[in-house]
Amino acid sequence: MKILLISPAKDLTVKTNKGLMMPQLALYIIQGLTPPQHSVRIIEEEYMKLDMNEDADLVGISCMTANSTRAYELGDYFRKKGKKVILGGVHPTILPDEAAEHADAVVVGEAEGVWKELLTDIEQNQLKKRYHCPSPDLTEYVPKSFSTLKSRRLFNILPLMTTRGCPYDCDFCCVNNLFGKKVRHIPVPNIVRDIVESKSKNFIFLDDNIIGNPKYAKELFTSIKPLKIKWIGQASISFVKDLELMNLAVKSGCKGLFIGLESVCETQMKSFKKSMNTITDLEKALRKIRSMGIFIQASMIFGFDNDTPETFKNSLKFLVRNKISAVSFNVLTPYPGTRTFEKMKKEGRLLHQEWKQFDHNTVVFRPQNMTPFELQKGKTLTRRKFYSPGSILYRFWGNLQNPVIYMAMNYAHVKQSKIEYKRLKTLKHQMQ
Repeated sequence: MKILLISPAKDLTVKTNKGLMMPQLALYIIQGLTPPQHSVRIIEEEYMKLDMNEDADLVGISCMTANSTRAYELGDYFRKKGKKVILGGVHPTILPDEAAEHADAVVVGEAEGVWKELLTDIEQNQLKKRYHCPSPDLTEYVPKSFSTLKSRRLFNILPLMTTRGCPYDCDFCCVNNLFGKKVRHIPVPNIVRDIVESKSKNFIFLDDNIIGNPKYAKELFTSIKPLKIKWIGQASISFVKDLELMNLAVKSGCKGLFIGLESVCETQMKSFKKSMNTITDLEKALRKIRSMGIFIQASMIFGFDNDTPETFKNSLKFLVRNKISAVSFNVLTPYPGTRTFEKMKKEGRLLHQEWKQFDHNTVVFRPQNMTPFELQKGKTLTRRKFYSPGSILYRFWGNLQNPVIYMAMNYAHVKQSKIEYKRLKTLKHQMQ
């Protein structure tokens, strides 16, 4: 069979800045799971053009909530052309009945454990409507086409993933719906093999928390140290409580960490039940991470019920004062499948259910202490001010150990913040 795998764009008219584009991995895993008698072509619409007349017997589409509208359009189109269409990813996992209206079959959860069965069923004309393996075996090595993965990425960075599942149960997160609460690990030798076979030196670990299991993390860092690579990943702030782990991470090539601060309002911080819930402790932890030469990419979320217009000003002061390397500014998004979604739907606070706008950048609900547009404007202006020339210069002096990464990331955010600022006028009319 000729198989076409697609990661849809949210909006064909808007291209994601290369420096901020999150590397795709799921479709390359599916490609690696595909028996050799089949041919596979992968299209990432964010930066590749999709030929709507592509010669394919099977079309597999993986989507999140924000690009599900485009995924459904593609599913309907290819089905009309007589192609078999499979939908999978976060959104179809959470809303499989909705997804089933636009596909011949829906994969719920992970592809491992079901993909080969699905292909066999198609060949035998016995395709089922739904496929699901609750806890697939991750010990089998899955080869990946690294030559394709490398192209068009800033610093030619390659994605890796070492764990699946998350033990936490945040109201606004739907990771558990896809991967479950039990943390499962890919064997360290498999990760080492990926790195060696890629012949690359720059990597990003896509795990929600690379140090979630300290024992496993230490084994991983020890094993990749001799490979002399550079990597970035995502970790909880509790990272600073284990000095041995920090040292191993740095020696293994850690150059940057994505850290979910979410909020610097102490009332809100306590509700997260994280390891650090005071501003003083948080600032000490951030200084410690920065002193190790690690680039900090923080994540902020605006729109919690405790947030007020003062939240924007206080957050900006905190982030600049602590010379945070870069920040992803988001608005709280009540994704379907989360308790936040159910709560807001019950309270009548959802503005609509147009999935295309559920993108963590657009306000889709009524906040508690401000209007929807005040939240949208506050988030947009905070980002614009954080990436102003004065702020970039001031924070530069706290990021001298990674000057190239610092300037590249900040430049990419400057360009994106300008695009977001221009979008404000349009959104004002939509939110009134």
